Amino acid sequence: MIDLPSSTPIPSTLTADTLYRFFHSGESETLALRGVSLSVAAGEVVAVTGPSGSGKSTLLACLAGLDDPDGGMVRINGRPLSRRPEEERSRLRSSEIGMLFQSSNLWNHLDIAGNLAVAQRLCGRANARRERELLTDLGLVHRRSAYPSELSGGEAARAGLAVALVNNPSVILADEPTGELDTHTGEAVVELLLERAQRGAAVVLVTHTESVAAQAHRRIHLRDGSVES
Repeated sequence: MIDLPSSTPIPSTLTADTLYRFFHSGESETLALRGVSLSVAAGEVVAVTGPSGSGKSTLLACLAGLDDPDGGMVRINGRPLSRRPEEERSRLRSSEIGMLFQSSNLWNHLDIAGNLAVAQRLCGRANARRERELLTDLGLVHRRSAYPSELSGGEAARAGLAVALVNNPSVILADEPTGELDTHTGEAVVELLLERAQRGAAVVLVTHTESVAAQAHRRIHLRDGSVES
């Protein structure tokens, strides 16, 4: 893993300022996020930990622009992501954010090559050479014509990672990236995420796995929607 220089300030690629998120059910109200702030610099890996129900997935959804906070703001490279029209959020998300979720981010009706083509088309960055290099690095170049239903668990995880990385995002958000993988595949996925940080991406990992969290530069522990010091 790389060491971040301590003497020279590094501009944050991803910032979240005082995020609040409320959910209502009848007369009851749940505070999923209570003033959570976060900043991640280029080349930095931050692990978000905490018990189930602590707000980790809600935080990740807000950071990705898939959910809008009720208060606060998320910015990517200084550009506001929160409370923007969905078209603007989608455009910024496609070009700057790579997402790896525990539930697969693959389209089942497309083969691996088709999934990568759609991901590239969404942000207008079609690059056949980058696609092939990425599949080679992930050991999937011989499976580019395979559909998700034809992939093993490890192959599906690596294919999902390929979709997350194909546009060379400046921010990578991963939700339990090793949660359903065997030890060897999980270690390979984490190694690739760390390698992307070495190339300059800001990486946020939500994880329950201590060995994964231990490889981050920093960790933020959530409890009941708040950052626990």
